[in-house]
Amino acid sequence: MTYCVGLRLSKGLVFMSDTRTNAGVDNVSIFRKMFSWSVPGERVLMLMTAGNLATTQSVVSLLDERSKAPQDRNPSILETPSMFQTARQVGETLREVIQANAMTGQTADSSFNATLILGGQIRGSEPRLFMIYPEGNFIEANGDTPYFQIGETKYGRPILVRAYDPDLSFEDAAKLLLVSFDSTVKANLSVGLPLDLQVYEAGSFRLGKSERITADDPYYQTISTSWGEALTQALNSLPDFEFTSEPAAPR
Repeated sequence: MTYCVGLRLSKGLVFMSDTRTNAGVDNVSIFRKMFSWSVPGERVLMLMTAGNLATTQSVVSLLDERSKAPQDRNPSILETPSMFQTARQVGETLREVIQANAMTGQTADSSFNATLILGGQIRGSEPRLFMIYPEGNFIEANGDTPYFQIGETKYGRPILVRAYDPDLSFEDAAKLLLVSFDSTVKANLSVGLPLDLQVYEAGSFRLGKSERITADDPYYQTISTSWGEALTQALNSLPDFEFTSEPAAPR
C-alpha cells in the first residue's frame, strides 16, 4: 500500500508521497513514488503512483523512455499540446501496461492495477491536476474537488477536509500534508517514511522546492508530537458527556 496526495492551490501545486512498499509484514522496501519531467520555460509534469510496483515502474519507464531521444518519442509526454492530452497519454500507457501483464489481457481490477496522480503546467494554460484510474480514464481537480489522494486515503483525509484552503502558502500546505501523512503512518503499517515533497509554483515552468523527509527529521518529529498533544488538549476542552437516561431495571 502507499499514500500520495496532490493539492491544487492558488499559488500552484503541492505533491507528497510516502516511499514504503510491502508484500507482507516481513518484506518491506523503500521505492520512490514521485517522478517529474520538464522542458524549462515550456512545461513541467509531475506523477505519483500507487498500486502494483511492477506496473507503476513499467509505466514510468515507458514514459521516461519515450521522452528522451526524438526517435523514441512514440508518443512523448514532452510533446503533448495540453495537460488534458498528457493525462490521456499517461492513461493509455497505464492501460497498455496492465493489459500486457494481466492474464485476461484487459481486466483492470487484477493484481496488476495501479492509480496515478498527474499534475503540472504547459505554457498557454493554467496548472492542472488529474487522477488516473487503472482503466486509463481520469478525472480533473476543480473547485469542489481541489485535491486527490491515492493509496491508503482514509486516515489522512479528515484533516484535509477540515483544514484545506486554496490560498494556503506552500509552507502551510506542507504542514497540512505532514499532519495528514503522520495520521496515516500511525494508523497503517503499510505507509511509511521517508516522505517526498515537491512544490510547483504556477507560471514558473520549472520544478520548485523539494524535500525528502525522514523519520528523524526534527520538524516532522515536532509536527507528530505537537499534533498528538493538540488533539488530546482539544478533546479535554470539550464539554463532558452526561448520561440522561436512568439505568435499565434488572429483569
